Amino acid sequence: MELLLRENILKYWLTFMPDKENGGFYGRICGDETLDPKANKGGILNGRILWTFSAAYRVLGNSEYLVAATRAKDYLLEKFYDHEFGGIYWELDYKGTPVDTKKQFYALGFALYGLSEYARATGDKEALDYSIRLFETIEKYSFDKEQNGYLEACTRDWKAIEDMRLSDKDQNYPKSQNTHLHIIEPYTNLYRIWKDVRLEKALRNLIDIFTDKILNPETYHLDLFFKNDWTRGGGAWESYGHDIECSWLMHEAALVLGDSTVLAKVEPIVQKVARASEKGLLPDGSMVHEANLDTGYVDRDLHWWVQAETVVGFANIYQYFGDVTARKKSLNCWQYIKDHLIDYQHGEWYWSCSQEGVVNRKDDKAGFWKCPYHNGRMCLEFIERF
Repeated sequence: MELLLRENILKYWLTFMPDKENGGFYGRICGDETLDPKANKGGILNGRILWTFSAAYRVLGNSEYLVAATRAKDYLLEKFYDHEFGGIYWELDYKGTPVDTKKQFYALGFALYGLSEYARATGDKEALDYSIRLFETIEKYSFDKEQNGYLEACTRDWKAIEDMRLSDKDQNYPKSQNTHLHIIEPYTNLYRIWKDVRLEKALRNLIDIFTDKILNPETYHLDLFFKNDWTRGGGAWESYGHDIECSWLMHEAALVLGDSTVLAKVEPIVQKVARASEKGLLPDGSMVHEANLDTGYVDRDLHWWVQAETVVGFANIYQYFGDVTARKKSLNCWQYIKDHLIDYQHGEWYWSCSQEGVVNRKDDKAGFWKCPYHNGRMCLEFIERF
């Protein structure tokens, strides 16, 4: 895992992605390894790069990783942070000028995740201060004080926005499992270094939202989209990649919170969610992304991020609950990754592979959604855990 992290993942991003002309990191490398130097730059990509290199520096101590993390932090605060209204711009052009100024709270969450990890790794006060500022912004503008939970998006100046979708693949609902997942994740990380009572309250509440609102009590899958009043919407979708990812992130939140009563509630659910995700497992160890039970559609491409989260999620079940079958599932998926998704020639991983074994060379190798975070975190989790 450490060799893969150093030589395959991080080396790729250090070698090909820094934008030395316009600052920060390039916005895209295509699936055929063609650099697009004028691609727009996404806040999610920058936040995830910041988290990955900050965590890698904290765990491995390589000064190159600190340089990359600092580059990402400086660019985030200089270009992506909105110094007039607060929050993070969704998208910049290649020169760093905002082209989409909406405030998608998913992106604020990843900026907070990256900055809090940088502060955790270095003790940097500026990173911590901006982490706290982003936490307060999310609580002020995203938290639904009447019906609980977190809204998806606002305009630049925090007004209501009609299209709240995270991407064109999502449905237009005001609340989603995905955004809540990537708010509990940075809140957990911030709580490691900032034991504020407001953050503790929010973290406890987020855990309850997952167990009491987002979790489908009949299937133990996580429902995906919700109206303001938490009525489920968008049809009968199951996202097995998010199920297994949530199982360990929800457990991590409870562990970091350190409350035995909360753990007693969460840990049986964690195991049931992981077990439910097994519906997406294939005989070769891989995990399909999602399925629509209404139409029978199954996303049969085997996405890089889903496999990375599968390895961590089942390893977590084995580590904490002694489930040897979960250990086998984790290792089987790790073998699938090594056999099908790692690009041993150029570095990094392919976006996906078909069930017939055909590598996807059309979707990004690095880009708006293709970041070093899922696969880099998989390696870091194993290095720290085992």
